Amino acid sequence: MYPAQIIAALKTVMHPEKGQNIYDLGMVEDDIRINGNRVSFSLIFDRPNDPLMSSIKQKAAEAVKREVGPDVDIDGNIFVKIRQRPKAPEQPVLPGVKNVIAVASGKGGVGKSTVTSNLAIALAQAGFKVGLLDADIFGPSVPIMFGVEDARPVLSEKSTAGRDLIAPIERYGVKMLSIGFFVDPDKAVVWRGAMATNAIKQLVTEADWGELDYLLIDMPPGTSDIHISLVGLVKLTGAIVVSTPQKVALADARKGVDMFVNPKVGVRVLGIVENMAWFTPAELPENKYYIFGKDGAAELAAELGVPLLGQIPIVQSIRECGDSGNPAALDPEGPAGAAFANLAAVVAGLTR
Repeated sequence: MYPAQIIAALKTVMHPEKGQNIYDLGMVEDDIRINGNRVSFSLIFDRPNDPLMSSIKQKAAEAVKREVGPDVDIDGNIFVKIRQRPKAPEQPVLPGVKNVIAVASGKGGVGKSTVTSNLAIALAQAGFKVGLLDADIFGPSVPIMFGVEDARPVLSEKSTAGRDLIAPIERYGVKMLSIGFFVDPDKAVVWRGAMATNAIKQLVTEADWGELDYLLIDMPPGTSDIHISLVGLVKLTGAIVVSTPQKVALADARKGVDMFVNPKVGVRVLGIVENMAWFTPAELPENKYYIFGKDGAAELAAELGVPLLGQIPIVQSIRECGDSGNPAALDPEGPAGAAFANLAAVVAGLTR
């Protein structure tokens, strides 16, 4: 016996519905094996529950015995394979967003959300289309900083995959979403990691972000499953790590940088922002007092081989403006506003 004889026999088996023989339909796998009188091969079907599977297997066995010889050992030697269909190309999660930047910190209390909010406004004032996602599930502060604590997002007129999209709140030229818009501000968010991650995923994929030059993501402090989930969900242009100059903050900032450059994460670190770099009192604008140490983050950036993106001073107006919902970046002529404007220019230069 030869494989050609088996193929000739199988060409006599017509598919009951398609009007062609099973060989010409590509249903015979190229794995015909002959060992003495024993013949085996595989038939390929499009789906595992094909109702004609048993009938076609039986007709194939009968055809081999009829055309090749009644002594052929074929019973039980016809196997089934399911045709692998090519996967549809995955659609980008944020097709209208040019740059997605994560703003992170190794620990809380270093002013990460303040930097993120003011950077978003500074980029918007520079003429860019900007969005801001507050991913700090357990301590959302963006609504307070933008003065929109009472805002409640509504569904937009657009929809995708049969679901309505959430329309972000917009202020100062920045589109924003935060879990703070959806929970009681006076109650703690007591969620397990999976719930927090799913909430963030909804704010990313079920929101009408539209066309943006930048989407800044205010990450939770530390390194958690939310960080890993976001990295897997969206393609990050890069990450910014915020730290103060003091030693305890720098130790955690080092871990924040390491998380992104880890081969399992593989996100480009755009650089480090040194917040609270020095204190300048309003009545002595030329004076600098290094309360938390001098150039600590600058030295860490040099050690790790990443850029120092900027140094933001401690200015009373930054705190006052953040509490009042009018971030300091709205005044680019002031010392704090100028620092954030410079930061925005550096970030834009690195991501063009």
